[in-house]
Amino acid sequence: MRSTSTIVLAAALIAATAVPAHAAGIVRTDTGFVSGTATSSLRSFQGIPFAAPPVGENRWRDPQPAQPWRGVLRADRPGPRCEDSEDCLYLDVTAPERAADRPVLVWLHGGGFTSGAGSDYGAQRLARNGSVVVTINYRLGAFGYFGFPGLAGSGAFGLRDQQAALEWVQRNIRSFGGDPRSVTLFGASAGGLSTCAQLTSPRTRGLFQRAIIHSGPCQFGTPAGEARVQHAWAAREDVERAGAQATSCTDVDCLRRLAFAEIAALTPRFASPAYGTEALPENPITVVREGRHHRVPILAGTARDEFSVFAAMFYPVLDAAGYEQALTEGFGAAKAQRILAAHPPRGGDERVALSAALSDMTSYCPNAELRAQTRAFGYEFAEPEPPMIFPGMPEFPYGAYHGSELPFLFSYGGVELTAEQQRLSDEMVGAWTRFARTGHPGWARQDVRLFATVEVAPADHRCDLWASDVERPAGR
Repeated sequence: MRSTSTIVLAAALIAATAVPAHAAGIVRTDTGFVSGTATSSLRSFQGIPFAAPPVGENRWRDPQPAQPWRGVLRADRPGPRCEDSEDCLYLDVTAPERAADRPVLVWLHGGGFTSGAGSDYGAQRLARNGSVVVTINYRLGAFGYFGFPGLAGSGAFGLRDQQAALEWVQRNIRSFGGDPRSVTLFGASAGGLSTCAQLTSPRTRGLFQRAIIHSGPCQFGTPAGEARVQHAWAAREDVERAGAQATSCTDVDCLRRLAFAEIAALTPRFASPAYGTEALPENPITVVREGRHHRVPILAGTARDEFSVFAAMFYPVLDAAGYEQALTEGFGAAKAQRILAAHPPRGGDERVALSAALSDMTSYCPNAELRAQTRAFGYEFAEPEPPMIFPGMPEFPYGAYHGSELPFLFSYGGVELTAEQQRLSDEMVGAWTRFARTGHPGWARQDVRLFATVEVAPADHRCDLWASDVERPAGR
């Protein structure tokens, strides 16, 4: 009598007759066999479910186990995006051909916790350099960060999805040639903030051994008027209070019956991960400042002109008087004068000066604080004229804007690099994969590595303007 395992394998091989000839072979996961696609040097598996669809009774629940399937799942196209569908908890794996025990990079995409997908990022360059790369989806907007009184996990379901994906990696990545003992978690913008959050969550202890944070330090903050800073994190009680007022529903059963479009309409009000939850017990700012984060090697950096795209999108053209008014409204008269002294009007469109000041305030200086607190390696992306990844932007001297380093690490947005930029890409990919392999990117910890195609001088970042005004979180 044939064993159960023999029968399962035979069924898988029979099912594989429907898989194209260019398939990347059959890989066994803990929920079933998958088959992807292959080139001469890489294998790609797309749309692998790492949790059950968070729909119906699973809406606003911790991610539940994916259901096993029979036969071979054709993993040759991305899963649905979380901004378009609730059934979206899928991941992609890109691996070198015949890989074994390779370092693993797990990517958390950006998008302000409201948009984006792991499949937007082609990981071929990183994989050709020797890493197994996993890009994941996680619940966004009101589907990921809504709260309601008595609802377990309120405000942190998207973070919990990320944790479930890391758990999937531990169970399965060896089958794709990765080493589960050598996992680097990395992300940009909201993905960088998520990486910082996961550095402080007890649930992720041991799930990754290194971290890279792009433009998303825990202390990231934006001007909120009257000299206040709006940070990325929300208290669970505040999220639950807002959720109780957001609809006419008086219980969770009613909320789970609401249509997708009704929930999606709530997203502008629910795009901040909540602490005080099992996924994120404390405010990450507090945990990092007190040195209670996971003690793993960290690489953290920003782009030089982080705020330029936001200055161009959200502010009208400013003359000197308008620039002063914008600073006064954001920081008060006395602080505005200090900022003007450090970043004086330049003549012409003063959004350029505003961008320089707010790039420091929102990103570079919080990142410098994070590096000091965690002894992280630092970098600054300073390419003077990177390709634009955001369509339809008005003419503006963007410089190294927020997210502009992404096409140098990934195939992203159809962007083409020049020959000089391709050499810079090779340098950055080498540093990232070296860090993933060894925990050291290739420069001294006290240095901030500048990445650019031309020689650039260190910028005069005026963190002294902001150090005394950083808002200290009230709770944990």
